Amino acid sequence: MKRLLCLLALAQSMPGFATAAPTARQIRLVERATTDKTTHLGPKSDNLGDVLTFSNEIFDASNKQHAGTDQGYCLRVAVGKAFECNWTLKLPDGQITVEGPFYDASDSVLAITGGTGAYAGAGGEMHLHARDAAGSSYDFAYFLRK
Repeated sequence: MKRLLCLLALAQSMPGFATAAPTARQIRLVERATTDKTTHLGPKSDNLGDVLTFSNEIFDASNKQHAGTDQGYCLRVAVGKAFECNWTLKLPDGQITVEGPFYDASDSVLAITGGTGAYAGAGGEMHLHARDAAGSSYDFAYFLRK
């Protein structure tokens, strides 16, 4: 056991062993969810496999100046609890793609899976927070690393 603890301590002290890369850039935005549409695949208003699609306007962190658009889809994987989502954020200098859970009743953290233009090769995390109970607006925080 002592040997294992020593090896772990040594490995953590080595450069490049860190579990999380430092954030190179943060982008904070607001999505106005005006086009969200759910296609129901079952008889209820919430069914496994329902598909939520959207193409919404994106604004700066103050929610005043237009910054871009997003488009994507989410698949209902847990009724009343969660969707699994994929979408693309389109900004004037490139695009950022994300994938991960969208929770009905809590904040979500999604993976940044790539990008184009100024965001080519991007990775990191995207944090999503509902600005109101109706789900009409969301805070997006992109923590990019390259």
